Amino acid sequence: MTDTLFRDADLIESGDLVIYHGSIKSRHGLYIATHCPCRDCILADFHGVADARYYLTDPWAEYRHNLFHVRRQSITRSAAST
Repeated sequence: MTDTLFRDADLIESGDLVIYHGSIKSRHGLYIATHCPCRDCILADFHGVADARYYLTDPWAEYRHNLFHVRRQSITRSAAST
């Protein structure tokens, strides 16, 4: 039941496959999202100052650098993860 609620609300959980469509156009594509592990994002989330931010990793390891500090508005859950 809880899983269904998360899916219906389109909430992103750690390990979900997402599509990045943010400002870095050369990096648009599929990624695996986890909550951003940096100190600033953890503190902002703890204090409720900012919306949740994500760390995106490339599931195929094509990129040397992953994306940090990605805002929720820049990602959408992939239909493949439902």
